Amino acid sequence: MTTENLFLRLFFLASLSLPYAKSIDFNYPAVFNFGDSNSDTGDLVASGLEEITDPYGQTYFKKPSGRYCDGRLIIDFLMDQMDLPFLNAYLESIGAPIFKKGCNFATAGSTILPATATSVSPFSFGVQVAQFLRFKDRVQDISKTSGRKYDKYMPSQDSFANALYTFDIGQNDLAGAFYSKSFDQILASIPYILQEFEAGILKLYDEGARFFWIHNTGPLGCLPQNIAKFGTDQSKLDALGCVTAHNQAAQLFNLQLHALSRKLQGQYTDANVTYVDIFTIKSNLLSNYSRYGFEQPIMACCGYGGAPLNYDSRVPCGLTKVINGTSVTAKGCSDSTEYINWDGIHYTEAANQYVASQILTGKYSDPPFSDKMPFLLKLKF
Repeated sequence: MTTENLFLRLFFLASLSLPYAKSIDFNYPAVFNFGDSNSDTGDLVASGLEEITDPYGQTYFKKPSGRYCDGRLIIDFLMDQMDLPFLNAYLESIGAPIFKKGCNFATAGSTILPATATSVSPFSFGVQVAQFLRFKDRVQDISKTSGRKYDKYMPSQDSFANALYTFDIGQNDLAGAFYSKSFDQILASIPYILQEFEAGILKLYDEGARFFWIHNTGPLGCLPQNIAKFGTDQSKLDALGCVTAHNQAAQLFNLQLHALSRKLQGQYTDANVTYVDIFTIKSNLLSNYSRYGFEQPIMACCGYGGAPLNYDSRVPCGLTKVINGTSVTAKGCSDSTEYINWDGIHYTEAANQYVASQILTGKYSDPPFSDKMPFLLKLKF
């Protein structure tokens, strides 16, 4: 890292302490999260369907943690600011049996629409909601039959009604569709995707959930994976070098997701539905990366092929493959804090920290954080 960028990074990290100095304690007893790899804390790995190896986890956990990142995810930073422990994956039965403060149903590769034979993950949004219902039923059943014996491991009955339900899913529905559908077909599918999402939200509402936090999807066209596949024609790229069609699809999806959130806000007045504009936060980071101390806005930290993308779909991060008779390995970069992108698809811990800090300002939320939210401003020294 250059001296100039080191100064900028230190300045940025110092600025993070400003909103964190008066950190937001949302005062939720538990969090239940639903999503894809952006918030998966180990579910797909625990399912046995996929394995990740070094250098995943190298920055914070010092070993692979089930997260598709070099360290912590956005959800990890948010949990920390709520004074809650990191969420354990629903399917993780060994080493992480405590679900007192919530549970994470997010699984890498998951979609909102039901999974198909070609899906990376069978755990679509509907399945994740069904897993939650099973989880809640088991907690209630064990509480009735075992008394307080397992209280330290499980949420209390009141926790389900007062918990925060977070959602970060939809990216794979759009990104995956570009491999087989036209742009117009993808846009036409968005209402059906959101119908499925609304159905899941209403099931959770019927189960007593009242606090919903919905992340929109980020600028898909700026991921090295999509640029490598769909950005060979320069006319299809924007000024940042991102695939225009992917970002347009994400924006149109987000507009309709925002409209759905507004609809739910008006329809269920006893619920609190918060829409969070992740797209704008990430776009700002990519457009102004050097301001925040990053050196590489697009190129992957862990990959193969070198500049400009350092991404080759044949050689995933951490793996060794034979390409044209030569054994090659997708290795991690020496300093992931210089990079926004980790492995061609997911963000680095440093980028996730930036996104979390912007979420916590409240200005990217609809409605903005207000006295209607169950939080307290708490000084931390």
